[in-house]
Amino acid sequence: MIIRNVNVNNRRRSFEIETKKGALSLPFVKLNLVPSRTNKIKDVYVDKELGKEAITYVLESGAEDSVHVDDFLFYNKDPDYMRDHTLYKLTAKAVDLLKESKLPKRELARKLKTSPTQLYRLLDTTNYSKTIDQMVRLLACLNYSLDFVLEKDKKSAA
Repeated sequence: MIIRNVNVNNRRRSFEIETKKGALSLPFVKLNLVPSRTNKIKDVYVDKELGKEAITYVLESGAEDSVHVDDFLFYNKDPDYMRDHTLYKLTAKAVDLLKESKLPKRELARKLKTSPTQLYRLLDTTNYSKTIDQMVRLLACLNYSLDFVLEKDKKSAA
């Protein structure tokens, strides 16, 4: 996702970016290199070298760091990003469980009633066109069940 613009909001002590999905903010306390009263932000810009998918900020001390748009999406709990993040975690776990099971991939594809090509798509962590339902079926074929635990975020419970 391309970042169109970035601003520093010193009153709220946060960065505010604009994307095609709208405005997102990230407080300074979530940064790796936190600005302070004695070491303020000297410059901030959308970093073209990072494909306009990150911002880079420079402190008065000369130290600099970059923040990817994913950090903004994760902090703001963007629904599409959270879905993709969940799919990634499920896929990574399925890949690990498949290695542990030593079950041949062709046998797994047969149990899923799908082609080996489709199985490889399901096992691809960068493929987000799959569904969580497909991942639940894959885990079931590996003899695992999936239980969901819904928890309210303690940070946003206010």
